[in-house]
Parts: sequence; C-alpha cells; structure tokens
Amino acid sequence: MRILFLSDNFPPEGNAPATRLYEHATRWVRAGHEVTVVTCAPNFPEGRLFPGYRNAWRQVEWLDGIRVVRVKTYITANEGFLKRTLDYLSFMLMATVMSVFERRPDVVVATSPQFFCALAGWMVGVLKWRPFVFELRDLWPASIMAVGAMRKSLVIRLLERVELFLYRRADAIVSVTESFREDLVARGVPRGKIHVVLNGVDLDRYEPRERDAALAREFGLEGKFVAGYMGTHGMAHALPKVLEAAERLRHREDIAFFFAGSGAERARVEQLVAERGLRNVRLIPRQPKEAMPALWSLCDVAIVPLRDTPVFATVIPSKIFESMGMAVPILMSLPEGEATAIIRATGSGVCVPPEEPQAMAEAVARLADAPAEMAALRRQARAAAPGFSREALASRMLGVLQQVAGR
Repeated sequence: MRILFLSDNFPPEGNAPATRLYEHATRWVRAGHEVTVVTCAPNFPEGRLFPGYRNAWRQVEWLDGIRVVRVKTYITANEGFLKRTLDYLSFMLMATVMSVFERRPDVVVATSPQFFCALAGWMVGVLKWRPFVFELRDLWPASIMAVGAMRKSLVIRLLERVELFLYRRADAIVSVTESFREDLVARGVPRGKIHVVLNGVDLDRYEPRERDAALAREFGLEGKFVAGYMGTHGMAHALPKVLEAAERLRHREDIAFFFAGSGAERARVEQLVAERGLRNVRLIPRQPKEAMPALWSLCDVAIVPLRDTPVFATVIPSKIFESMGMAVPILMSLPEGEATAIIRATGSGVCVPPEEPQAMAEAVARLADAPAEMAALRRQARAAAPGFSREALASRMLGVLQQVAGR
C-alpha cells in the first residue's frame, strides 16, 4: 500500500505530532508499505530553521525508509495568531500543490491539530481520486478559545463550519482520544467512521534507566528530588502555576524543578524565574529527540499540567506514555477526564486539581518524603507502558488505512 501523509511537523522536530507520525511510519515501512510524508523545513517551535535545512520550494530526503518531501512555507515562531495562521495557510497551499506531483497513493492522510493541513489532505484526496483519512489530534478551533487566543466570533464560527465540513468529507477519522470521538458523535458525525488510536510510547527507546550522573552534575540536580516538565512551553500548559508551586517549595533544598523545552510561553517562564529568584528551578532549552531518555532519567516525577478549561478534560498529553516507559511517576494537573482516568486506573501517578499551585506543591513534597510510595508508583508506571506500545497502536492505525484503501 502507498500512503501519502501530510503533516507540518516531522523529525528532526520532536513534538508529539512529529514523533507519532515518525514512529508509526517507520513501522509501516517495515511492514512493506510505501510511505511519503509531505512536510515543511523543520523549525518548530522557535520559528528558526534547524541546522542543515533550507526553506526551499521542494526538497526530498529519506529517513529510515520514509520518503520525506519538504515544501517552502512562511516560517514563524509558535506564537501570535495571525502569523501562525499565515504559516498554516502557506503549508496548506504548498502541500496541496506539491502533492499533485507525487505518485498516486492508495490513501491520503492528514493530521491536525490545526486543520488547514487537513484541508490540504482533503483537496489532495479529491485531486488524486483517493480516500482521505483525517487524523484528529485536537478539537480545533475549540482549543484556540480554551487558551484565550480568540473569543467566540464570526471567524470562529467560520472555522467551526470548516471543521464540520472536514469531518463529514473524510472517509475515516482517526481520533487520539475517546473523548474526541464522543464530541464528534454529539455533533452528528457517524460513529462508524471514527476510529480511536491513542498516543503511545516506543518501548525500545523509552525504558527505565539509572539517573544520568553527568547530566545531574551539569544541571545541579545531584541529591535532589526532581519534578520535571518536558516539552512545549505553550499557552495551554499553565506553567506560571507550576512556578508558583516551586516558589512554595523554595525552602526545600532537597527538591528541584526542571524544565526542558521551548515555545510561546518560554520567555515568560524565564522572566518569572528571574523576577522571583527561584534558585530551585533549572531551565534548559529544547533538546533533540534522541536526548530525551537521558533527560527523563533525571526526573523523579513528571509534571503534566494544563489550564483549567473544559476542553482540556478531553485531551491525553502524549508525554504521559514516555513517562510510563521510563518508569517515571506522573504528577497530573488536568481537569478530570480521560487522562486522569488513565493515571488512576494504571496507578502510574497522582492527580491534583489544575492551576492549583498549593495542591501541586503539597503533592511534590509528599512524594519526596515517601520512598515506598514512589517505588510502587514506578513499578505501576512501567507495568502500564506495554498497554500503550507504539508497535500495537501503529498496527491498529494501519488497519484503518487498509480498510479505507480497500473500499
């Protein structure tokens, strides 16, 4: 089977959409399928080209058996609604045009969170007379309003009409959560066309390991109980509240907070750390994907926060699965929903209410003083990981693509 996949994020970018697609596609290639990914030059989230890449009209490379076609786009940092929209629109147009020149696939797939990419996938499916599968990673534009980037308006209503148009036109929808499926069904999308394939973890890469002693020395984490936040520093993540929790624990010299990543809120995080003199907080920039297991090894608990907004009760942050693979317990600060249910069902961590720094600080302090509980959480986190194996999930999504292509 020939698969044409459109995504504006792909390695060497290391965010969740890029990682999911790469880890799925490499397994599809090993299973004997041809995969072409149409994407842009890597620049997320800073809006700066990665070393060795150009923003050229068309570049073709091979990555672990995947044919990668990179197209020219308007590049900007992951901040500012207007500039990001121009970025998304430029990718939609260029991906559509350049896909026309690709060999005719058996199925066209496009991924969100922003659905201009999905619009490109639908148009390519029409032009190629091939079925279109929409991989739904986020309820966009609901998430735009959830982070306060826009209020309900004519623009939002128009985006919602485009959203429903895509759901109806897709031959199949692959949702990353059960909650997304229920939301779509409530809005009239047939249940039978929606398939749920959760995010997961590459258990060959993410497995328990001893703390990296050299990195612990480098970042001043030796002998510390480390509460780590790994990933995009975005508007959705309520990171100022995490810093308030760190401020409440500044008297505990045995506890440190460790942030690795970048994004729209990174400058704000750095500013708050400096203004408040938070010597118990360590900040390092975004790291390459291959460095992440070593960074995870520094963490005693993984902080997974989101803002206290109803739409975030429907999401499942992908970093929880990497935490499980590394046997790092999770400290989840989300609205009650599918993600908190997973943590409670697996016993892989503890949950506190979102945007409540005192509750987070108390949980960190309690875990730092409870070695027996931490040992149990580590065992349970690792035991849960095989249930979210990327191998099995890639196979499940491949089955959906084969079913659609077979029609």
